[in-house]
Amino acid sequence: MSERILILIDGSNFYHSTSKVGIKVNFEKLIKELIGSRKLVSVNYYVAPLDINADKEKYWAHQRFLKILEGIPGFRVFLCNLKKLTVDGKGVYLVKGDDIKLSNALIMGAVNNEYDTVILISGDEDFIDSIKIVKEKYHKKVGNAYFVKTSSYNLRRACDFTVKLDKIVDKISESNEKESSALSEDHTEH
Repeated sequence: MSERILILIDGSNFYHSTSKVGIKVNFEKLIKELIGSRKLVSVNYYVAPLDINADKEKYWAHQRFLKILEGIPGFRVFLCNLKKLTVDGKGVYLVKGDDIKLSNALIMGAVNNEYDTVILISGDEDFIDSIKIVKEKYHKKVGNAYFVKTSSYNLRRACDFTVKLDKIVDKISESNEKESSALSEDHTEH
């Protein structure tokens, strides 16, 4: 029986990571690199829709991007809440509910024996407790795919294995302009 892989993507964290590295990721290539010949259970992407009142053009570009993601086999987009705060007179946006939804999928997927290995794409160490639960209680393997500039050492240490995305950028980034507009994250998160 082939090893079953679940990929969980912290969307906002991933967007900011790729922005810092300066690449546009082709999600189909990323998935292929991460699963290899193993069986993909699903890819869960947690993100909040942008604020339409802040910028209608960016909002609709983001909506088109999410629709493209949903067209990738096995890809599921989970929408979370976007909360606007005022800090020093400026509007600041926070994605709310994404970490808990991702943690719930991590734990409940283990409880229901939906996967053998989970690959978490995030640099956020908030997931460490959930990782410990699925490893210790359900004996699942957990990996962390990350970019060095935005990675938590403690998160990597809590996992069974890591994938340094910086090392495979040439394999997962867009190769031409046509693909770039269709499959990359071409929106701006707040």
